[in-house]
Amino acid sequence: MAVNTEKNIYTVIFAVVMVGVVGTILASMASGLKPKIDENQRFEKQQNILYAMGVNDNEGEGDVAFVPKTEVEGEFSKYITKQLLVDSSGNTTEDNEAYLVDVKKQLASLKSGQDVGLPLFIGEKDGETFYILPMYGKGLWDAIWGFVSLDENMVVQGVYFDHKGETPGLGANIKLRYFMDDFTGESVLDGNNYKGIGVVKGNNDPLNSDKDDNEVDALAGATITGNGVTAMIKESLNLYKPYLEKIRTN
Repeated sequence: MAVNTEKNIYTVIFAVVMVGVVGTILASMASGLKPKIDENQRFEKQQNILYAMGVNDNEGEGDVAFVPKTEVEGEFSKYITKQLLVDSSGNTTEDNEAYLVDVKKQLASLKSGQDVGLPLFIGEKDGETFYILPMYGKGLWDAIWGFVSLDENMVVQGVYFDHKGETPGLGANIKLRYFMDDFTGESVLDGNNYKGIGVVKGNNDPLNSDKDDNEVDALAGATITGNGVTAMIKESLNLYKPYLEKIRTN
C-alpha cells in the first residue's frame, strides 16, 4: 500500500528529523570550535590590557592597532609583571590567570554582599610602573567595558573601551583612537577625591590641552554613552580605592 506523504504527520516528522540532524551538526561544530574560540577570547583580553598600558602597534594618528595575536602571549608575559585579585579592603593575592576573571560576574557577587576579588594588573615598560584596572558599565543600549592604566600619581597612562551594542558612528566611537587618546595624561584625582574623568559636553577644550580638569570632550550625539563611560570610570575607581591609596605617591 502506498504511503501518503502529503499528510500533515509526515511533514511534522520530516521537520523533527531535520531539526535533530541540523542540531547535532551545529552542536558538533560548536564543540570542535570551542578551543579556538576560548583562545581568541584570551588573546583579545591580553591585547586590550596591553593596549591600555601603551603596548600596541599604533602609528601616527591612525586607527587602533593591537599587538598581533601571534605575538600577544609573549608580550603579555613580558610587560605584565603581576596579576592580582583585590578585595574590598585593598588586600591582594596573586593569580596568574586573573585576566580570565569575569568582571561582570564578580561585580554581581559584590552587589550581593560577597567580598570577591577583582582583577588588577601591574605592568612595567620603559622603567615605569602601570596599574591597569578593568571596568564594566552600561551605555545607551547595552554593556560597555574596558581598562584604565594609572601611574602612582593617579594619572591616566592609557585606556581601552569597548561596547556590545552602542550606535555606530555615535556611542560606538568610544572605541576609536581619537576618543581614547584624550584620556591619557588626565588625573583621576581632584585633590584627594577620586573624581574620575567626566565625558563632558561643552568642555570647551577641543584639543584636550587642560589635563587638570578631570574632563574630556563628549562624543557628538552620544550623551548617554558618554555618561556611561563617566560613571564606569568613577565606580571602578571607588571599588579599587583601598588598594590605590596604598600605592599612591602623593
